[in-house]
Amino acid sequence: MRNLKIIIIALGGSIIVPSAGKINVRFLKNFRKLILKFVKKGYRFIIIAGGGKVCRTYQGAAAKIIKVSYEDQDWIGIHATRLNAHLLRTIFKREALPVVLDNPFKKLKKELLKKPIIIAAGWRPGWSTDYISVLLAKRFKVKQIIDAGNIPFVYNKDLLKYKNATAIKKISWGNYRKLVGPKWIPGLPCPIDPIAAKEAQKLKIRAIVIRGTDLKNFERLLSDKKFRGTMIEP
Repeated sequence: MRNLKIIIIALGGSIIVPSAGKINVRFLKNFRKLILKFVKKGYRFIIIAGGGKVCRTYQGAAAKIIKVSYEDQDWIGIHATRLNAHLLRTIFKREALPVVLDNPFKKLKKELLKKPIIIAAGWRPGWSTDYISVLLAKRFKVKQIIDAGNIPFVYNKDLLKYKNATAIKKISWGNYRKLVGPKWIPGLPCPIDPIAAKEAQKLKIRAIVIRGTDLKNFERLLSDKKFRGTMIEP
């Protein structure tokens, strides 16, 4: 895949499963059409599934019964990402690698790399799917990742808490890291977590944050046209 145009997408779990027990089938159907449209143009995709509401529902249930460690919260999240990833792999069955990549360092046979789509998931505690997307960018020599979650921009404050939060269209990794702080906490509500941000800055990888469900905007981005979102630069 190294010699082809590779697009890395961290797809938010909360847009795959927006509420407990409700999968966004309409979105997935149209997302599939969009990706396949660009596959026909010669693009290759690595799509990393997040855990989202599935993860938080299970973490919340466990927390009502016992005190749950960060490590156990992470393991619940990892398995939620794998469930979502298997759903994606199933809908891209003809075009995708036949297994979910659950370890960013796992060796892949050359014949498998002929597939135009790789679906990936979480791997180990302390490593978010954001971080996995950065590691896969490094592995496949890609200098940009797309974070397609449920918010359209990076904001100067937590959008869920502050009505006066302001959208940021362009920011450096240094300033972004000041916004989100240095510590990883499972389920941290920010587009790209602190550990992934630190690694992306080190590797000089650009990140683009967009609302994943806005597929017209998504298509403009993939077509190298003007898009609505935040660019985080090295």
